[in-house]
Amino acid sequence: MDPDLALSLGLVIAAFSVPSILSALSDRRAPRASALTVLIGGGLILYAVQTKSGGYALDQVPDVFVSVVARYMP
Repeated sequence: MDPDLALSLGLVIAAFSVPSILSALSDRRAPRASALTVLIGGGLILYAVQTKSGGYALDQVPDVFVSVVARYMP
């Protein structure tokens, strides 16, 4: 898997899990599925950072995200 794609997917999955965590906590439920999605997103981000030589700088993340979206959108 391309590290740029893994980083983008990890960020999207982690961002979508935040509302799920807040919903579970407000309903006084254990956020089990949300915690799993945070781990998956974090794992994808960690994979991307370790696989890319030199890693990512924080200012590169928006450019990487846009390039991945542009690459896979028709």
